[in-house]
Amino acid sequence: MAGFWTGSAGGLVLAVSLTLLGCGVQGQGNGRGKKEVSGSATVNLGQVQEAWRPLMQTMVNLTQISSIKSTFQFRTFDPEGVIFYGDTKNGLDWFILGLKGGFPLMQISKVDMLVSVAGGPRLNDGKWHTLEVSNHGQFVILDVDGSQGLVVGLRSKQTDEDLMGELRLALGGILINTDKMIVQFRPQMDGCVREGSWLNLTIPWETEADQIWPCYENIKPGSFFPGTGFAIFNASVFPTDTDQGIQIEFWGDFSQMDGTICSIKPDGQDVMFALVANNNTKEVTLTFGPDKLIMTESFSRLMVTFQTDALTVLHDGSEAARIAISPMSSPGYWSMWREGTLAIGGLLGEDDVGSQFLSGCLEKIQIQGKDLDLDLSTKHMLMSSHSCPV
Repeated sequence: MAGFWTGSAGGLVLAVSLTLLGCGVQGQGNGRGKKEVSGSATVNLGQVQEAWRPLMQTMVNLTQISSIKSTFQFRTFDPEGVIFYGDTKNGLDWFILGLKGGFPLMQISKVDMLVSVAGGPRLNDGKWHTLEVSNHGQFVILDVDGSQGLVVGLRSKQTDEDLMGELRLALGGILINTDKMIVQFRPQMDGCVREGSWLNLTIPWETEADQIWPCYENIKPGSFFPGTGFAIFNASVFPTDTDQGIQIEFWGDFSQMDGTICSIKPDGQDVMFALVANNNTKEVTLTFGPDKLIMTESFSRLMVTFQTDALTVLHDGSEAARIAISPMSSPGYWSMWREGTLAIGGLLGEDDVGSQFLSGCLEKIQIQGKDLDLDLSTKHMLMSSHSCPV
């Protein structure tokens, strides 16, 4: 499997090297409702919509494998997520490569051993890095940009045996239950893989996706919304302070945005708060219950503070408005933070169905002074959580 091994059968490990651009999706299907993608294609791992489910995978008979390494190129600003997975014996022996805290994380299960190791250079700097995973006797080695990154030594009490059967490889997800892992981490990975040479095989990947998302030539940190999806959070997960209020802050070029930046909906009620940008008029409109504030000035930072008796709006540090809140005219106002739903990038509707989706880049989002990671949302779709095109 990818990043895997065996004894007398030689090694089964893949070496990984990451690069960009060029999707490589074949026009024809394979008769099973899936499309084929070249192993060397550029793949946007952020397209994964269902946690842990691979974006694409392939399967090969172990007798076809002649190389014990694989290489690919990889680029991300995301600090955490799955890059690739491989297994043999239908998942009894497996290998996972991902990131946690921006550093490579390898987890390996073989016969009676379960090993996890993290370290090496930080990879979530938005640059392309070449990764290679290979097997050298009892060691699995991850090289990064030509230098040794991680080394895992493996010695089992059981006798090595020739591997028979099939090898499964997957990108952007895994094919085992997550409770088998030593280190738990978030699976979503907003990153790109390119120029892969997977165990020197020519067998293509298979994907159920209708088309593969592009990997932009140049990116910057932020969250990119293409106008087709949003992220949803239970508002109760955010800390509330009735004395100081609740602050939500957004950074970005608001004149280049179009659609709903944020909406909040109390449970069982209509949307109470919405922040909407209009690219045609270059206006940003804040709606709170019956009140509406239209901002025509150009700004790159917007802070909204929810207090018990007022809602305060500041842009670029200057107060834009203060809206008095009446408990009679705004029932459920404070309870929306205990029982409501918050959406970034779309207008909430019934059953968390969205509309008026945002097109544009939010360079940073903070709630109560802490960066909001969209990968922590209860549901997010069709957006890039950690990068924006330049």
